[in-house]
Amino acid sequence: MTARRTRRRSAAYAALALGLVGPLALTGCKGSKTHRSSSSSSAGGKSRHRVIGGAGTTAHRNRHVSNCSLSTSRLQFGQQTGPKGYVTVRYRNSSGTLSCTLYGAPLLSFNQAKTPLPPVRAGSNHQVTLRPRDTAYAVIPTDTPAALGTRQENVAIRFARSTGSPVTFDFAEKRDVISVGRSKVSDWNSSLSGAKLEAGVGS
Repeated sequence: MTARRTRRRSAAYAALALGLVGPLALTGCKGSKTHRSSSSSSAGGKSRHRVIGGAGTTAHRNRHVSNCSLSTSRLQFGQQTGPKGYVTVRYRNSSGTLSCTLYGAPLLSFNQAKTPLPPVRAGSNHQVTLRPRDTAYAVIPTDTPAALGTRQENVAIRFARSTGSPVTFDFAEKRDVISVGRSKVSDWNSSLSGAKLEAGVGS
């Protein structure tokens, strides 16, 4: 009887041990799966919060706006006569993608004059930044006989802060009739009305 009881007890202990090991093993497996799932979710979270193109956006904001390019194809002249007569200088940024900046007043030397027309506002630090396809205006008042002067054949043009050589705009070639005498020129302005007001011929 003693031997039988010993064998029964041993069998009961073995069954109890197997019963405990099963749940522990399952718990360990579940914990491992949960850990991996959590890790995967964390990685996914990081990818969702990643800023795409952040460096490009910063570079775009810090992009330097260059000086406007000087060429006769971007310029146009026109004249209005009368008590508040004036000559209009029109510049168009023909770029479809890039902005550019104009400073002060255009430097205009009519008929190979040694010095350009003086600005209406001497020492001005005014500047205009043109977006693609935008236009700027400068105005030369010709509201007196001396300012109206005589018909001009051409004008050499330079931009303030430009280090390049001037370009020559030929009025006969462009079929323009422009008369200018002893006058001044306004700063570049984003609107014709603003340039006229500065030149003293606005309403």
